Amino acid sequence: MRFWAWILGIAAALLVAGLANDAAHSEKRKTPYYASIAAGKARMRTGPGRNYPASWLYQRADLPIKVVDSYKEWRKIEDPDGTQGWMQGNLLSDTRTGIVMGTNADMLEAPRFNAPLLWRAAPGVVGRISRCARGWCWFDVRGRAGYVEANRLWGVDPQEQLS
Repeated sequence: MRFWAWILGIAAALLVAGLANDAAHSEKRKTPYYASIAAGKARMRTGPGRNYPASWLYQRADLPIKVVDSYKEWRKIEDPDGTQGWMQGNLLSDTRTGIVMGTNADMLEAPRFNAPLLWRAAPGVVGRISRCARGWCWFDVRGRAGYVEANRLWGVDPQEQLS
């Protein structure tokens, strides 16, 4: 019995150390960088603390955001409309997502203009971004995926490389 209590104690200590290391890592991450909202409901605040008033309530998990600053466990974010404010870091995810801006975005079979059309995504559609190169990104909207021009998406820089 005492052996298992000792093992559980060590496991808990390692977990706490790992979480502290993750928090320290994300606080030291160079800004700006893209991320997404992890929670189904997340409040943006006017300052980095719960004592600051909420300025916006986001009810859309996976919405892409840009982290522009950091203070302890708080992140100053910018949303696709350009609104800035503070959000707790634990409400954010490193998962890269994008939102279609402007008009419909063609989702193509290959990263080139003459590739076969697979889908079209309407403005405001949010999907996961991966494999970006030479101005194209693999864009996955709940299993319907294709290559989209990076400049059609907010959540990735036009010439950014992602693997």
